[in-house]
Amino acid sequence: MARDSRELCHLTSDAAKVPISGVERPAKGRCAALPKIVSLFSGAGGLDLGFKEVGYSIAVAIDSGDAPIRTHRRNFPRTKAIVGDLTELQPAGVLQHVKEKLAANQRIGVIGGPPCQGFSRANTNSHASDPRNELPALYLEIVRELQRTYIVEFLVFENVLGIRDRKHADTYKALVDGMTGLGFDVCAKELCATDFGVPQYRRRIVLLGMRRGQGYPPVRPRKRKGVETVRQAIGTLGAPAFFEYGLLAEDIPVHPNHWTMRPKSARFINPEGHSGDGRSFKRLSWNAPSPTIAFGHREIHVHPSGRRRLSIYEAMLLQGFPEAYVIEGNLSEQVTQISNAVPPPLARSVASAVKLALNRG
Repeated sequence: MARDSRELCHLTSDAAKVPISGVERPAKGRCAALPKIVSLFSGAGGLDLGFKEVGYSIAVAIDSGDAPIRTHRRNFPRTKAIVGDLTELQPAGVLQHVKEKLAANQRIGVIGGPPCQGFSRANTNSHASDPRNELPALYLEIVRELQRTYIVEFLVFENVLGIRDRKHADTYKALVDGMTGLGFDVCAKELCATDFGVPQYRRRIVLLGMRRGQGYPPVRPRKRKGVETVRQAIGTLGAPAFFEYGLLAEDIPVHPNHWTMRPKSARFINPEGHSGDGRSFKRLSWNAPSPTIAFGHREIHVHPSGRRRLSIYEAMLLQGFPEAYVIEGNLSEQVTQISNAVPPPLARSVASAVKLALNRG
């Protein structure tokens, strides 16, 4: 099988000998109903949206934050969206929520990306013992528990490239080995948002696991053309509203998320007199993609004009979210959600590739 530096597949040599159990596959050339989706660490729903847009039903979504779940309920009204810390729910609690939505023995797919701060290269103090680094193992435990009641047809696990760094090598190997041990053929993909119609340099690792023994071909997300520059994404937008106490949604122009912090630094008064390379004042260029949309509390990237920071809505468009999508919460909660989101166009290409593999199995 052809491989490149950004792809590594872990396939069993005797996959065809593994018996099919629990479900009768359709004849070749005849599509089965798509598996229902269980979304873990759902956040703003970028990964979920990509799957929804190609025909999957998002059955259950779980996140520890109240604001992300309000976002999910607004944009996915048919989904059972639950506020719950997975470390407290534990696998049995997740299974119970899924059983309240889906009958036993159905085909499902499990998708999600645990919080990445413990693996992020931007976190210079990251270390292997960070408690957040235990979440991949919890993800595997949840999948194992779900397999007791459902046919888990595929897995999608998204995270930052740093999860593969040497200091996290044991965690990453345990994740891949764990997926393989649960009965999945696993491919690792290094994907960049700019290759999928998103005007943003954002590289992520996506682990794709397909149920072994079903004859599924390797999953290969197809690159696609789309918006390429900051100007194409946000160049025609007018000024946003600035945060102030008592600001009402109807006072925000264009879109409910078109608001940002009021510019106070002297750098915004004379933007040409200051460097735009610092982490806290990373100024965008009109004619290039944005750097990674990953903000600290006061580090929202600076608008190309240099006069203010991006609005949440502008950041959403640079992430590839559709205009009709709305993120709930206060300004800080919205910043966190958009920073952690998977760009929906990238997610859609992953979802389409999984769908194609399912139909060819």
